[in-house]
Amino acid sequence: LVLGLLRFFSSSSRKKMAKKAEDKKADKPASKSGGKAKKKKWSKGKTRDKLANSAMFNTETLEKLTKEVPSYKLITQAVVSDRLKIRGSLARRAMVMLSEKGLIKPVVRHNALAIYTRATAAGEE
Repeated sequence: LVLGLLRFFSSSSRKKMAKKAEDKKADKPASKSGGKAKKKKWSKGKTRDKLANSAMFNTETLEKLTKEVPSYKLITQAVVSDRLKIRGSLARRAMVMLSEKGLIKPVVRHNALAIYTRATAAGEE
């Protein structure tokens, strides 16, 4: 009796194992075709044009600096650098120079950002 039960269970378990193996074989071709699909191409990203800002003053930009910059309402390193096409370090020095001459006055002087405005002639705010 015991041997009969063992044979019964062992034969039924063999059938189950065979079915599972067949199911796995049937699934494999489907998974292979998924791997053959084209991979996503990554974009190179947006590239900015290189700025060709000058590193030294020439007579043209120096005249522009002394005439136009004191008339700006907001004067920062970025504004001066962008409008005069000069480097940021040069713009910083130019703002200090104009401030010493009294053409512009500082609003906020901070380590990271200096904000200046035009100097009013008579009325100090």
